[in-house]
Amino acid sequence: MALTNTAQRYGGVTKTFHWVTALLILTQLPLGLYANDLPYDTAEQLARKAWFFSLHKTLGVTVFFVALGRIIWALSQPRPGLLNAEKKLESFAAETVHWLLYGALVIVPLSGWISHAAATGFAPIWWPFGQGLPLIPKSVVVEHLFGEVHEVAVKGLLAALVLHIAGALKHHFVDRDPTLRRMLPGEPAIGPLPPQHHTSAPLISALVLWALALALGTVLATFGTKANDSTGDQLAQVTSDWQVQEGQIDITVVQFGSEVTGSFADWTAAISFDEMIPIGKAGDVTATINVASLTLGSVTQQALGVDFFRVETFPTAVFMADIQHASDGYEAVGTLTIKENSVPLTLPLNLAVTGDSAEMRGNVTLDRRDFGIGDNLNDEKGLAFAVKVHITLKANREP
Repeated sequence: MALTNTAQRYGGVTKTFHWVTALLILTQLPLGLYANDLPYDTAEQLARKAWFFSLHKTLGVTVFFVALGRIIWALSQPRPGLLNAEKKLESFAAETVHWLLYGALVIVPLSGWISHAAATGFAPIWWPFGQGLPLIPKSVVVEHLFGEVHEVAVKGLLAALVLHIAGALKHHFVDRDPTLRRMLPGEPAIGPLPPQHHTSAPLISALVLWALALALGTVLATFGTKANDSTGDQLAQVTSDWQVQEGQIDITVVQFGSEVTGSFADWTAAISFDEMIPIGKAGDVTATINVASLTLGSVTQQALGVDFFRVETFPTAVFMADIQHASDGYEAVGTLTIKENSVPLTLPLNLAVTGDSAEMRGNVTLDRRDFGIGDNLNDEKGLAFAVKVHITLKANREP
């Protein structure tokens, strides 16, 4: 069997690409569904779910590179003519499905890869080249957009695959021509080909269909993001001697050995502080955090669930502390309450006051077990006990 194509037959390289791709796709489709449906209520279940998702993602990257190789090879080879070219409608449909499949082999794995690269944490790709992609930022919006495109593209792949298989079976059992057999090992007898009528119409049709599918994915992602943007009831403004103008509360956890950073979008701080007090207590602070406003990469929903923050029952966290002089600046000494677990906490403060403006930075490391977060995950291989907290804010003194 020749390695290259002819006007009548597929060569060995094309056949190998075809069946390796088919094997990967037929593995990937059920694997993705299976991994998605796995529970993650315990450390063992979470580790198992992550393992299968890592396998799915790694095979997905493999599909992408195999597809690129297949397309490059196909462009360098003559394409065997259609055996039913005289049936213009059937040949148009066959070529359209052919282009739809080529598009799917690129769009499906690439969209999944981009969604993974934009996310933080959970189920890494098994290879040594990192988890990111050039020009792809770490962004929940980008992650959700390409995640939705991936799901729509998978449905497009399924539709094209069903049509492709149905067409092959029709050729084999109804038309009884060697269309299917010439993609199998060996060289079946092939008679003279009918006149071919190749046009760009099938390619254009496939491009239009894929454009519609991608537009649908974008729309679904937009509405899905809005639907998932629920952060509970927004916290009411509080009376404070110092009004926060801008600030951020970031947390960093380590899941399966990778750092995942997120932040709380909604929080308030009632601050009383007098920098003129030379020693001892210089003020106090009460910070209230809307826990539902947390975004934590691809594990946001898991973090808000019953085994972690249990946001439906405990929607807020509160830090109440005195602001005191310390040996090298200030510190906030008080208690942090999460899920009705109040734990003593000292937060070192890097504080700079200029007139009626102040800037503050603080870093502290918490143990999630103190607050009953992730009690079912007792193995740090799945989720580390330590949680880093980084706080920044700028505030102005009220007249």
